Amino acid sequence: MTSPESLFNIASTLVLIGWVALLLAPLRRDLCVAIARWVAAGLCGLYFALLAAGLAGEGPPPGASFDSLAGVRLLLSSPAALLAGWVHYLAFDLFIGSWETADAPAARVPHGLLLPCLALTFVAGPIGLLLYLVIKAVRR
Repeated sequence: MTSPESLFNIASTLVLIGWVALLLAPLRRDLCVAIARWVAAGLCGLYFALLAAGLAGEGPPPGASFDSLAGVRLLLSSPAALLAGWVHYLAFDLFIGSWETADAPAARVPHGLLLPCLALTFVAGPIGLLLYLVIKAVRR
């Protein structure tokens, strides 16, 4: 079995392929968006496998839940669970970046204005999405 640290490195490297594709979108937007979405789908598959392995194994520790901060902390207390959470972020942020890239031409958002949105979506997902939505609204 591959260690959580190795899977972390693989997922964190793989996601870069999708982000680089989005940066190159003006060359062939449809292809670049498709590449990013395939990478995101692969990360979703890894996330599913990590969840299935976690549920088939020991499962969450006692007191782990989604209804309190302490419960969520317990949910993410194992390296495998923390890895699953990280892959979740990688997949969703990349998908949001691909949506921004696909939506930009219709929203009349030039690639130069999209780039800071993508950078922020990469490092701080919701802030990048918010910036994109603000730019999109202003451009209309």
